[in-house]
Amino acid sequence: MSSSEFQSVSAETLRAWDNEHVWHPFTPMSAYVQEHSPIIVSGEGFDLIDEAGRRYLDGISSLWCNVHGHSVPEIDAAVREQLGKVAHTTLLGLSSEPSIRLARGLVQRAPSGLSKVFFSDSGATTVEVALKMAYQYHRQKPDGPEDRDTFLCVGNAYHGDTLGTVSVGGIELFHRCYKHLLFPTIVCPSPVATRVPQGQTRETWLQFCFDEVARLMKENHQRLAGFVMEPIVQGAAGILVHPHGFLRHVRALCTQYDVPLIADEVAVGFGRTGAMFACEQESVSPDFMCLAKGISGGYLPVAATLTTERIFNAFLGEPWQGRTFFHGHTYTGNALGCAAGLASLELFEKNRVLENVAACSQLVREKLSPLWQHPHVLEIRQQGLMIGIEMVRDRETQEPFDTLLRLGHQVTLAARRRGVIIRPLGDVVVLMPAPGMPAALVGRLCDVAIECIEEVTKSVA
Repeated sequence: MSSSEFQSVSAETLRAWDNEHVWHPFTPMSAYVQEHSPIIVSGEGFDLIDEAGRRYLDGISSLWCNVHGHSVPEIDAAVREQLGKVAHTTLLGLSSEPSIRLARGLVQRAPSGLSKVFFSDSGATTVEVALKMAYQYHRQKPDGPEDRDTFLCVGNAYHGDTLGTVSVGGIELFHRCYKHLLFPTIVCPSPVATRVPQGQTRETWLQFCFDEVARLMKENHQRLAGFVMEPIVQGAAGILVHPHGFLRHVRALCTQYDVPLIADEVAVGFGRTGAMFACEQESVSPDFMCLAKGISGGYLPVAATLTTERIFNAFLGEPWQGRTFFHGHTYTGNALGCAAGLASLELFEKNRVLENVAACSQLVREKLSPLWQHPHVLEIRQQGLMIGIEMVRDRETQEPFDTLLRLGHQVTLAARRRGVIIRPLGDVVVLMPAPGMPAALVGRLCDVAIECIEEVTKSVA
């Protein structure tokens, strides 16, 4: 079949091909093929448009990566201009203008001390890079090699789907199948108090979490290659928001015991929490900062691991010494992606995106406030424009709905009928408007979410 014939096929044929050939990520395929999900063919502003011309408000930023909307003139122009020069060249032993400029732009905006940029191509790879760098750093550091063989991480963490990132993750549903393939880690409890162990209050449990990370750090620091965490918000765990001060507490412990802090900002970076980077919320500079998703404005798969001169210097030496970081990806520093990233960074200032996030965050709090009285809403968790609304059968006892009901997914389908795209995490309804989304559209997203939660919970109450 020629390319022109491919372009003229019907929507029914496309759907049949989709069901026959495409294996969708994190998707129960037996259910998917029966639901006639939209086939997206274009985007405009903050809308996605399907094969039938129906428009949908993109309420999850195309899986938490879109920043300024779709078909953004400035980013489109930057990519087209770069396409007229060269689409991709390797960074293995060569360099490229867009990658140099983007590295410079990231360092200028990052927390102090982060001066080196290692490019890759996804959230998982940027964390994987940090894990390997931290591990190798201890074997090569100037003050003497150490065999540090494990990582301290946070319960219910999600850092990606490669085996290294799954090893430092902690979401049972996603990770249990692969447990025999993973390397061991040390886990501290997630400092959230939605549900606390028997005999604990909210206050005593959070204090225990603070004390436990200190204990684990003290007892294990001589073998810790690094501490890995999602700063401020654990996204895939259901938008779990850490109490203020926990990140700074961890930073102080890492400094005290000389354990590199790896901040996974893949989901929380680029304005999502209200600051350019979540670490800024507590004036923390990590030893590694992992960036992806919004780095290119949601256009192209670019990722970056930022680190310090101290880490970088441990990898310097004569070639024969073998101190090189032997890691890389074919599309590392892709020119088109870096061009998009540069244009996106410029739009943050031009469009005052962080000011928009602040205004829209307050609007979300006001709009969603009636749900605090809803009999089937346990909690609304919010940091900036990262929002999780947890539904339960009984808010007093915290009894969950039967998982067979797939209530979160039912809310997704109800929203789709209203022209809005959202995606849940179990029975947590996630709203993730793009940082650049106008207030009127953010308000519409909240209104639709409330309507859909009302509709779906009434049907099973």
